[in-house]
Amino acid sequence: MTARAHILGAAAGGGLPQWNCGCENCTRARTGKIPHQSQSSLAVTANGSDWAILNASPDLRDQLRRAKALHPAGLRHSPIRSVLLTNGDIDHIAGLLTLREQQAFTLFATPEIHEILRRNPVFDVLDARIVPRVEIRLDEEVEIAPGLVARLFPVPGKVPLYLEGAEVRTDLEGEQTVGVHLRAGAKSAFYIPGCAALRGDLAARIDGADTIFFDGTLWRDDEMVRAGLSQKTGARMGHMSMSGPDGSIAAFEGISVKRKVFVHMNNTNPVLRPNSAEREEAEAAGWIIARDGMEIAL
Repeated sequence: MTARAHILGAAAGGGLPQWNCGCENCTRARTGKIPHQSQSSLAVTANGSDWAILNASPDLRDQLRRAKALHPAGLRHSPIRSVLLTNGDIDHIAGLLTLREQQAFTLFATPEIHEILRRNPVFDVLDARIVPRVEIRLDEEVEIAPGLVARLFPVPGKVPLYLEGAEVRTDLEGEQTVGVHLRAGAKSAFYIPGCAALRGDLAARIDGADTIFFDGTLWRDDEMVRAGLSQKTGARMGHMSMSGPDGSIAAFEGISVKRKVFVHMNNTNPVLRPNSAEREEAEAAGWIIARDGMEIAL
């Protein structure tokens, strides 16, 4: 069977609609005018039967319920072979608590992200005798499911919100925010749900890929400020915007990638509205706007 990715959740933290938000998108989602989207997570398989989950969102239980390929095939069974974390954000680690029913899988992350989990004893509900925690060094290749190989690499970003101090750097490059290079046979895909800047070394790394799932948090940098929802820009949150001369759409114009998919979209992003001008602009530039349940052959 063809290697494929299943988008468990297409939205950023909070999902769509966000529980306490009355913005245009959230209001439309509540009234059924645009589709709901759950929080960011991706499932990937090389053979159709063994899966790796990239980031465990707080919505994971419902995401697994809706993904038939990830349903149990027996009384106590799961096709999930591993979970891999790209950072320590709440919306990427909280779903681990859903997977506490004494089911074996491997938890992969960088040493720094594993240290975050170690410092919070609530994650000890994942018994290490059943769920081993395996550290992946940067640029080390590891098989995360049969036939599926992952290599982690640094991308510009920041520490999770709950670890921020008085001074916040949003352009850190190290183990705290990583992208994932996936290989299944001759196919190559990248998963980068959070990225503050697309620099030359990163552009060179992803050039020639078959598929990329990339940070689509905001359409414009001051989107949330203009909406009256926050004083934080996308740059302050450690995310590139889609539009503008410094945005991801412009940055990818000189990069050869066969299929480009925006993931991790904030509830305010106008591309979540199927007929918006912003969505039409992104699609005209060759981008796919992810949605919950979408499957893409790698």
